[in-house]
Amino acid sequence: MAEFKSGVFVLINTFTVAPARQQELLDMLVDVTDKVMREIPGFISGNFHKSLDGKRVVNYAQWQTKADFEAMTKDPAAREHMVKAGKIAESFEPVGYELVSTHSAK
Repeated sequence: MAEFKSGVFVLINTFTVAPARQQELLDMLVDVTDKVMREIPGFISGNFHKSLDGKRVVNYAQWQTKADFEAMTKDPAAREHMVKAGKIAESFEPVGYELVSTHSAK
């Protein structure tokens, strides 16, 4: 059965990166999530995925509300790391979503 999760804000950010820098970007994102993001009010989770061709890293992050996410973007420590990620990546495409339902194995 699906679990309804109305209101949870989801950020899916797809970074394009040179294959030689994929792991560097991934390590930086994991580090900032462990040290900064998880301390910010409203943070639920962060998940990172790397493409097998080495050209992309995807961040799937959940926040209690869109307002919590927007407050994070103004946090100086978070902004510092967002700038660093932008310098490693060739481009990035952050898109916000509302989580509608979650399904898991029985």
